[in-house]
Amino acid sequence: MKTDLKSYIKIYFMLITQDFKSKMQYRADFLISLAAMLATNFTGLISFWLIFRTIPAIKGFSYNEILFIYGFSLLASVPMQLFFDNLWQLGDYCMNGNFLRYCFKPVNIFFYYVSETFDAKGLGQLAFGLIMFIYAWIRTGIPVTAGNIAVLLLMMFGASMSLIGLMIMSSAFSFVSLYGNSMMSFMIRFRDYSRYPVSIFNPVFKFLFTFIIPMGFLAFYPSLYFLRPGDHNLMSLLTPIAGIIIFYLGYKLWIWLAVRYAGTGT
Repeated sequence: MKTDLKSYIKIYFMLITQDFKSKMQYRADFLISLAAMLATNFTGLISFWLIFRTIPAIKGFSYNEILFIYGFSLLASVPMQLFFDNLWQLGDYCMNGNFLRYCFKPVNIFFYYVSETFDAKGLGQLAFGLIMFIYAWIRTGIPVTAGNIAVLLLMMFGASMSLIGLMIMSSAFSFVSLYGNSMMSFMIRFRDYSRYPVSIFNPVFKFLFTFIIPMGFLAFYPSLYFLRPGDHNLMSLLTPIAGIIIFYLGYKLWIWLAVRYAGTGT
């Protein structure tokens, strides 16, 4: 069997088509999950609104600027939600031994595993985040230019790759621990901090969110390029590079542990 790019694209669409058909057998579950996701995001927006009813700014960032960072974070999280949601099931597959069925196919094991699931609920987050982001973009008065749009897409790519890489890295612990899902849950909780300026935290947490658990690259640093065009730092420009590096490290760790997975035993 060929495993060139064309073959992988064909396989991918075959897999997600089957996944979509199976999910449409339970449409009520899909709609309930979609409503829950929208409600969660809306609740987060309400919390911001309540905070800024009494506080005009946080560390020099206005309500609309915080909204811009929040919307950026939501949009950057969409690819993880849409294309890599199956990572959450890895712990169960490793515990019951079902992961072994992915080890005997003539395709990349990581590609085969993540391609089995396409979480369409992420489209709801995409719509919600896009509306919020466009509103914040307009309210902050950022010019709509070809250059800004190009940089935005590049920054969004880097931010998305950063989150995906961190979640891949977290899920990889499922190969060696019974608490792999707990590691993912731990990591996803830190994602909430990406919706706030890193500058509001003390030096220890600034270092943590920049170099250890680099959630700052998910929204804050790339947003600075637009919100503080004359004052953004090197971290803003490093967002795409950081995203590629984090994704690469996460992928390599995942593959390294996956090929050493020996099942649950007898």
